[in-house]
Amino acid sequence: MPRAHAVVWLDHHVASIHQIDADSASSAKLKAHEHETRQHNSGVRAVHEFFGDVCDALSAHKEVLITGSRTTLSDFKHYVEKHRPQLAPLVAGYEAVDHPTDGQLIAFARTYFAKFDNLKGTRPLA
Repeated sequence: MPRAHAVVWLDHHVASIHQIDADSASSAKLKAHEHETRQHNSGVRAVHEFFGDVCDALSAHKEVLITGSRTTLSDFKHYVEKHRPQLAPLVAGYEAVDHPTDGQLIAFARTYFAKFDNLKGTRPLA
């Protein structure tokens, strides 16, 4: 059964994933693998491998809010659309944010999902 909402703050090196519900939150962090290689486009491959790990972690959730810099969001969205289209319906939105604390990110996500759920006509998160 899919878990509740999740919010992730993402850049090209780390992802901070928070599963949230009305009164609790749990967190996990994923880090990109460092590849020591001179192979052509190995940086792109490393980012794709990292984005794949993030997608795997998010696939167990019902709805996901992706946050981060505009560049990272654009790259991740393109990755999802091209390589993981089955995840696209789970993404509630992409929101550009700076570097929030975990508490700020969770509060932002609760507000976001309350509005999102109201628009869908489902019971709000908080």
